[in-house]
Order: sequence, then structure tokens, then C-alpha cells
Amino acid sequence: MAILLSCQNLSKSYGARPLFENLSFGLFEGERTGLIGPNGGGKSTLLKILAGLEHPDEGLFAPRRGVRVGCLPQQDRFEDAAFGLTVRESAVNAIQDLGLEDWEVDRRVEEGLLEAGFADPAQPVAKLSGGWRKRLAILGQVLREPDLLLLDEPTNHLDLDGVLWLERFLQGLRFSFLVVTHDRRFLERVTNRLIELDKRYPEGHFSSQGSYSDFLENREAFYDAQTSREDSVRNIVRGEIEWLRKGPKARTTKQQARIERAGELIDELGELEYRNSQGRAAVIDFAGSRRESKRLIEAVGVSKSLGGRRLFGPLDLHLGPGDKLGLLGENGSGKTTLLRIIAGTLAPDTGKLKQADDLKVVTFDQHRDQLDLNMSLKQALCGAGEHVLYKGSRIHVYGWANRFLFRQEQLEYPLRKLSGGEQARLLIAQLMLQPADVLLLDEPTNDLDLRSLEVLESSMSEFPGALVLVTHDRYLLDRVCRGILALDGKGGARAFADLSQWEDWKGREIEIRPQAKGAPAPGPKPPLSPKEFKEWSRMEAAIHAAEEQAARAAEALEDPAVASDCVELAKRQEKLDEAQRKVQALFERWEELEARRR
Repeated sequence: MAILLSCQNLSKSYGARPLFENLSFGLFEGERTGLIGPNGGGKSTLLKILAGLEHPDEGLFAPRRGVRVGCLPQQDRFEDAAFGLTVRESAVNAIQDLGLEDWEVDRRVEEGLLEAGFADPAQPVAKLSGGWRKRLAILGQVLREPDLLLLDEPTNHLDLDGVLWLERFLQGLRFSFLVVTHDRRFLERVTNRLIELDKRYPEGHFSSQGSYSDFLENREAFYDAQTSREDSVRNIVRGEIEWLRKGPKARTTKQQARIERAGELIDELGELEYRNSQGRAAVIDFAGSRRESKRLIEAVGVSKSLGGRRLFGPLDLHLGPGDKLGLLGENGSGKTTLLRIIAGTLAPDTGKLKQADDLKVVTFDQHRDQLDLNMSLKQALCGAGEHVLYKGSRIHVYGWANRFLFRQEQLEYPLRKLSGGEQARLLIAQLMLQPADVLLLDEPTNDLDLRSLEVLESSMSEFPGALVLVTHDRYLLDRVCRGILALDGKGGARAFADLSQWEDWKGREIEIRPQAKGAPAPGPKPPLSPKEFKEWSRMEAAIHAAEEQAARAAEALEDPAVASDCVELAKRQEKLDEAQRKVQALFERWEELEARRR
């Protein structure tokens, strides 16, 4: 595979805090790379460096000559002027500077809008929802057909339908991309390489070819090897320390070398202990009450309407210990409303809700309304004291904060200074202290990095009570929930055994969905103009000449005389790539003209 860009010993800091140091890797043609890592680890900054929008403090960033890189930032904001455009005009604007012929602009835009699901190209951008604006922003970058597309959290603002569309859309791309996302199921389906950016690795990152599942297996093998290395070095260091205690005199070269080697091993052991401890995430253990009752919550015929529109119902629902239910539905379909009814804080319009006696229900609120943002982190963790009481044990607030990756100096911060991910971790820390029969979790994964998600997933699976989960994280739903309830926001609700069954049903629904109102009706294709007919008549000869040029470029690349000349090889590879692109473009143009000639 030809290389697109390479990074050697990249370092970047903000203030006194290094984001990453001595980072070296390359990106190649044909790769669909997922970039993951803890929040604040520098993923978005690295993307900006790869896009040429920022410069590293140290190191070398070397893109291949002529490589075209597109970038979709996390906050993809349309300019004010764009809101006055139609969807089609916005798509045309995205590729207006590429120097394309009018017919090529029209072809790309029409095909792209159709693939992206825009039924009404004349619709103003200002009237699009956040999810559809995100689709339009993604489409704008894809239409440019770069050699490498960089995507920072592209699933933000997309509902599940939008995420499923994005998976299909990216799978159909012919060029390479690198995507930053916390959506593990998305990574599993669209990537063939994973790079985890984290200081716990000796080289600052861990790269794995294959799917996300392959990455997990390879990372586990790496951890095992690191742990074995730590045990081995510790045993050697123990013996060397005993030897050093005997006070050897460094009078010989051999003794001096052993003393220096002992020092190096002690330093290596310290590094291994630090990195391995970072890799072992703390376990979140939600405190279940171990209630033996078979029925915790029973809802019979419950329904709820809002503004004259029925959200769901009549609906029957039964929850007992060990039940884990996932709620799906578009925004506004009633998921949070149903959670409030289950919790007993909102009455249904019809039907009955029965809870077991002295039922303990604990709720995680996606809007974080439970937090007093003027309160300090220390107060939020342990109140007025210095300790928390967890499973009968007193734990000092410093240790409790560290368990959730908070630094000691953050304890006096007001909660408003915490990031979204830190506020989410705080709520989880509070939940752990509350014995619960039923956990109601409304988007608990928002802003959490993958390491936190893995720990949260494990704790949910082991929770002994009943759990109802609302999340866009399909990987979490698939791993934790033993049943799915999908709301359509129009009164309907469907039960599914698992997420795969829901996705199969959803795929069939999309296939048979009638054409949306406003979609352009397919009509007869315009006949060839005299100029186009002349172009068509010469196309066969043009394709033949382009293929011969590509063949000569391939032979030149394989010449043994330049096998050891890296600079010349790179130049010949570029010529071959350009020749092959020309052949492909001619074939596509010929197919278009041929279809209209018939």
C-alpha cells in the first residue's frame, strides 16, 4: 500500500501539559482507521496537525507530495451565509473550488444528495435539524473526493437512523479515512485499523490491524506481555538490589557495567509499573440491594401523550432482578418520559404502575440536572466530610476522586469548570454510593471515553437488579441489554430480542419506505449534445492511451535499478497513481455518456 502521510516523533503541549510526545506512525491507501483514546489525550489536536491546521511543537509531519486531505471538525458549523442557501446550493459550494466541469459538479452533487437521503434538494439549510446538517457537512467533504478524509466525532447529533446511514455511506467510499469516535459498534463495522492514543503505551500509541474486536484481542495480548515483562524485570531487580546492598566496588569494567545495568532495570521497572497501572481501569460496582422479589416494577396499559400527540401506549412492561432493557427511539419519541413513569415521578395518562414495597430506584439524568454547578467537586463527592462510605468502608475523598480519574487539585473546582465527561464520571461516582433495586440510565455514555465506557459496560452487566438503558451506544446496548423496546413517537412500541433483530427490522423498513415527499422523480436522461457525442466517439482511444500510460508507469516503478532509491520510488509511485486515476475517471465518464447515448 502506498503511504499517504507519515509522522515522526511528533510532540504537542498546551501550556505545561504535554498532549502526546514522540509519536510516530503512518497512514496508507486503503486504510479505514479509527483513532481512539482518553478524553484530553490529544486526538482532535492530532487531527488538526494531520489536516495542516496546526503545527507540532517538535517532530516531522510529512504528507506525500500532492496528497489531498479533507477534514470534518467536531464542531462543524455552517457560516451564516450558508443558512440562506438550499441543500443543493450548499453541496455545490463545497466543491466549487476544485476546477471541475459543470457536468462533473452536477453528477457528484446529484448522486451524493441521493446517497445522503436528501429528499428535497431545494430545502433551505436553515430549516434542517442538527442531524441533517451533520449529514450535509459530511457529504460536503466526501464530494471533494480527497485521498484521505479526517472525521472528528462524525456521529455527534446523528440519531440511530443517521448512524446506520453513515456506516453504509463510509463503507462505500473508495478513498481512505481516519475517524475519531467513541462508538465501538461503528468502529467494528467501518474500520480496518485502530490506533489508540495513550501515554500508557511505550510509544505513546498502540496500533492494531483489523476490526475493533481484533484490536481488543491484540491489546489484551499486549497487556499480558507487559505484565509478564514487569514480573520478569521485578525478579531481576530484586536480585540486583541484593547484590548492590553488598556494596560492590566499581573497580572493574564488568562491575561498573552491572551497576549501570541495575540502574537501567530499576528505571524500566518504574515505567512498566506506571504504564500497567494506567491500563488497569478501576471497576465501577453499582451497589445492588440483593432484593429477592421477582417483580420489581409492573406497568399495565400505560400511555402518555404530549401536546395532543401520543408518545406511546397502551404499553405493558415488567421488570425483575437481572432484567436489562434497552430503550430505542428518535429524539422526542418518549424515552425519557417513559423512564420518569417507571421511576414513579410522572403519572401515566392511562394504565397502572405498581412498584415493589420500599423499592430503591436510582436515576442517571442525561441533562445532569442533579448537579449543583456552584458546588465544589469535593462537596459533590463526599458532602461536608473527608470520607465516603462505600460498602461499609470509609474511603478518603482523595482516593475516591482518584478512582474516577480526578486530580487532587480539582477537588476545590466548582462543578461548572468540569468537562462534560468529568461531570458524567462524577454522577457515576455518586450512583455507586446508592444501593439500588432499579437503575434508570438516560444517556450515561455522553462524553465518556472508551476506557470509561468499558468499565461502565462491565459494571452494568454485573448489576444484580433491574436496569433500563437509553443510549446511542449500540455496542453497549448489544453487550448489556437482554431485550430492546423501540418507540416510534406515534404511540407504537415494538419489542426485540436483541439489537441485531432491531437492526434487521430497521433495514427492511428503510428498503420499503416510500419515496419521501419532495424527492426528485426519476425522468428521462437528456440526449448527448454534439460536443458530448464527439467526446464519446473519441473515448475508446483516450481510454486505450491512458491504460498504456499506466502500464508504462507500473513498469517504471518495478525497475530493479531504482529499488533502493526511496526518493525516485516515491516519484514513480505518484506517476502511477495519477495514471490510474485518469483511467478510472475516463471509464466513469464513458459509462455516463454511453448510458445517455442508448
